Amino acid sequence: MSFDGLAPHYDWMEAVTAGDRLQRARTAWLETLRGRKNILSAGEGHGRFSEACAARFPEARLTCLESSEKMLARARRRVPAPPARVTWISGDIFAWLPADRYDAIVTCFFLDCFTPEQLAEVIGKLARCATPDAVWLVADFAVPERGAARWRARAVHALMYAFFRIFTALPARRQTAPDELLRAHGFRLEGRREFEWGLLRADVWRRG
Repeated sequence: MSFDGLAPHYDWMEAVTAGDRLQRARTAWLETLRGRKNILSAGEGHGRFSEACAARFPEARLTCLESSEKMLARARRRVPAPPARVTWISGDIFAWLPADRYDAIVTCFFLDCFTPEQLAEVIGKLARCATPDAVWLVADFAVPERGAARWRARAVHALMYAFFRIFTALPARRQTAPDELLRAHGFRLEGRREFEWGLLRADVWRRG
């Protein structure tokens, strides 16, 4: 899976297809990070979350993990100098070896990239480097349980996964909800906000 080819186009693609909706989901629970000292953003992408987080909490340490070097380069350009409290890591989540413990984990439009087996491994690795009182912000696409919104979301998902499988070799064919895996690692859902008739979802999970 590589987003290098899409990196130069990702900003305008997001603006045209979603406007500010994805950013609203990314930052929906940003204030819950107040007081957190060591934040990990896994699958940071083109830097829209890190830009908002670094501006809101300049005293916090922020680590951004991203497998696409070109996406990471775009993210670094977004965060204003001095970047002394931001660590940028170019690496695959499966090969990455955590060297720290984090009291906040953030995954924005990242967990939906993986097959069920991969997702279990990803969540397990991130949970192991989270502190006992960590919060976990999840922003992602979702499928409502019923009604026209469900059929709309399923159609959007089919197009989205087909596109990204062609252009990025995305391993997932459909979304796997992370909820049960998060609960299995001691996190409980504390808040959920939905956008676009349930197509977008922003969660805050808390451990302990």
